[in-house]
Amino acid sequence: RSLQQGADSGDGSPSSAAAETPSSEDFSLSLLDTNLPAEAETELRSFIAKRLTKGALFEGMGNVASVGLSIPEYRVGCYYCRLQQENLLEMATLESDINAPEYVVCFLGGSEKEDTFRLELDKYIQSLKINLDLEQKTLETYVNPYLRSWFENAICPIQRVVQLFQEKLAFLLHAALSYTPVEVKNADERTEKDISRFLAAASLQGLIQEGTMTSLCIAMTEEQHKSMTVDCSGPQPRLHNAGSNRFCEDWMHAFVNGTEGGNPFLFRQILENFKLKAIQDINNLKRFIRQAEMNHYALFKCYLFLKNCGSGDILLKIVKVEHAEMPEARNVVAVLEEFMRE
Repeated sequence: RSLQQGADSGDGSPSSAAAETPSSEDFSLSLLDTNLPAEAETELRSFIAKRLTKGALFEGMGNVASVGLSIPEYRVGCYYCRLQQENLLEMATLESDINAPEYVVCFLGGSEKEDTFRLELDKYIQSLKINLDLEQKTLETYVNPYLRSWFENAICPIQRVVQLFQEKLAFLLHAALSYTPVEVKNADERTEKDISRFLAAASLQGLIQEGTMTSLCIAMTEEQHKSMTVDCSGPQPRLHNAGSNRFCEDWMHAFVNGTEGGNPFLFRQILENFKLKAIQDINNLKRFIRQAEMNHYALFKCYLFLKNCGSGDILLKIVKVEHAEMPEARNVVAVLEEFMRE
């Protein structure tokens, strides 16, 4: 059986819905919960049934597609994810004749931009999976409220952090790029989670080599005096041992200037562009270093690039870790470190 959750109200505000399928043979979906109007819910159910029939839903991996609904009379972005309750999945594995209940959860928003938050929504669904129980009491007290708070909890954290930190966001961006440990004090649970999610979203995890990332984390953790502390006891967060550079300050202005529109998808796009530019700068520096192994003029180009890119302190640290086992490149990095210090 499958659970389906999805919605959008006519004014464009986010909503949710849920349904279950009695059989994996014909994928007939029965409704568990929704806040969609009846006609739109039927259209959504038809869309999900077609996807199930095509085998297009993999357990625990969400998809985003554009769906045409008669209400609100335009195409909306639909995130949908198939899941099974964990304890019942284990039972089904032990006794093959038992069919574990299956669910499809759907979230609808104003556009397909939900795709930029697909990983966050996947994690959000996993938390539901662990606690899923179809008893009426649990459904009303936990599942329904959890489904309806998806937009606030999974989509808005980046926006809330930008609004909280304002100009101080540059220090948070710098900590994320440099893998500096961040300790949050005197904050409520939501704010602490928001800051943690922002740091994870702004880091280059998954974009640079895993070994490099691990070495950077170890190096920054060992340098305890460089840990950054965020004190949220006042109306504005107070930062201690915070670092920044021109690159992070420039991008901070892009975030702050975007607060007027109040669009969480815009902030996520700015964050992705921020990471893309950082990766481009790292790759350019690596290319210059390879050239500098044979050419003194290229070494000077390396130095000028580091000096002008705005994030030379972080880039040099990353390439130093990556080139630790390469003698020629290590020598180039050592010279660059000396020039940068001077």
